[in-house]
Amino acid sequence: MSTPFFTPNHYFIDEKVGFFKFENRYLLYDGEGQRVGGIYQKLTAGQKLLRLLFSKGMLPFMLEIQDEAGVVQATVKRGWTFLMSSIDILDHQGQAIGKIKQQFRLLKSRFRIYDTQEQLVAEINGDWTAWDFVISDAQGQAIGAISKKWAGLAKEMFTTADKYNVGINPALTNPQQKVIILAAAITIDMVLKESK
Repeated sequence: MSTPFFTPNHYFIDEKVGFFKFENRYLLYDGEGQRVGGIYQKLTAGQKLLRLLFSKGMLPFMLEIQDEAGVVQATVKRGWTFLMSSIDILDHQGQAIGKIKQQFRLLKSRFRIYDTQEQLVAEINGDWTAWDFVISDAQGQAIGAISKKWAGLAKEMFTTADKYNVGINPALTNPQQKVIILAAAITIDMVLKESK
């Protein structure tokens, strides 16, 4: 029996790199190593052309978080950006459930998560060079963590593919909160890595 998508409190995100890497693609596993879904970037032919002409850090993106059956669980979207990113998080029905806003603080990026009423619900802080982040709620309590798991020197020398561990506080049982934490992990990857 497959694991329901929002049951795990631990996810392993494995980036898969294509030859031209036009579209980002990630496979999702639970803490037991069972595949539970994937995250797939959706690009039109025109958007692929734009990626050849403009910095990827400026371009709009849309990613679908899907379960193993290919059913969309959430969508992460960003429009054109020139300085700080603002990313929308939509549920499986396409309704907004939150927003991640990038901010600049002391030469480092910081991400804040807001609900649909623009109220701060969480903040992402950490060391982007070590790829180690803590997600705290509005009261400063840790509700999740994102870290990078290195796949060995040889793999890192020949590919830019990354692997991430995403841990979620077991007290969080609301699927929307888990979606936001997963969206945060992908946002950090898309925004910080592609802006280099």
